[in-house]
Amino acid sequence: MTGTLYLCATPIGNLGDITLRVLDTLREADLIAAEDTRNTRKLLNHFEIKKPLTSYHEHNKYEKADELIGKLRSGVNIALVTDAGTPAISDPGEVLAARCIEEGIPVTSLPGACALITALTLSGKSARRFCFEGFLPTDKKERRRILDVLAREERTIILYEAPHRLKATLEELREALGDRPVTLCRELTKKFEEAVPTTLGEAPALYADREPRGEYVLVLAGADPAQLREEEEVRWRERPLEEHMAYYENQGIPRKEAMKKVAADRGITRREVYAALVQASEE
Repeated sequence: MTGTLYLCATPIGNLGDITLRVLDTLREADLIAAEDTRNTRKLLNHFEIKKPLTSYHEHNKYEKADELIGKLRSGVNIALVTDAGTPAISDPGEVLAARCIEEGIPVTSLPGACALITALTLSGKSARRFCFEGFLPTDKKERRRILDVLAREERTIILYEAPHRLKATLEELREALGDRPVTLCRELTKKFEEAVPTTLGEAPALYADREPRGEYVLVLAGADPAQLREEEEVRWRERPLEEHMAYYENQGIPRKEAMKKVAADRGITRREVYAALVQASEE
C-alpha cells in the first residue's frame, strides 16, 4: 500500500506551540524529511523522539522529491517538516506536496504555527482580505514587477524579509507603495517578540543606530481604493477623449457602451462625454 505524506507544522520559536497530533505523527512516521536535519534533531531530542531523518531543502527539492516519492510508493509514511512553521509556505515542501498530488499519493496537512498568520493577527491590520507575497524576488526585473502590482493591491500585504536586507527593502517599498502603515514583526512567539506599528516613511529611523536582528514579517496596509480610483481618473483625463473612446471601440464594444465606460473611467457623466465628442467633431 502507498504511504502518506504528512505536512507537519513545527514551532516558529516557542516549543510549546507544537501540537499533540504533530508529536504523535513524528513518533509514528517511518521517516522524517527535514529542511535542516540539525535543527530538527534538536526538536526531536527535546520531545524524546527517535526516528530516521533525511534532508529535503531548497537545493535538492526536485531530485530528492523523486527519491521520497519512490519511498512513499513502497509504503513508507513520511513526515515533512520545515525549519520553523508550516511546510510548503515559502518552503520547498510545496514541490513535494504538488508532486505527490500529481502522482495520486495521499497528502495530509497537520495545522500549527505559521509566521504569516501570527504576524497578521498581531498587527491589528485588516484580516478580512489579505495577500501573502513571501520573500520578494531577487531578480531585479521581477522584483520591480511585483512591487508595481503591490502598489495597487487593496488587501493587507504580508511579506517575509531577512534582517540584512530589511533596511533596503523598506526603502524600496516606500518608493513603490508610498508612505503607508506597516507593522514590523520579529522574534514571533519568543521572549523578545516585537510587533512595531509604524509607517514606511518612519521605519528607517528605527534602525538609525542599530542593525535589524531576527527574521522579519512585514504587514502592510493595502492601497486606499478611493486614492487608486482618483489616480486612475487622472490618468484617463490626461488622454484625449477620442483616443479613450477608440480604446473600447477597437475591442468591438458598441459606441453607447463605450461612452459609459469612458464616463466611468474619467469620473464624469455620459452626457459630458457625448457633449465633448460633439464639440470635438465640430471643431
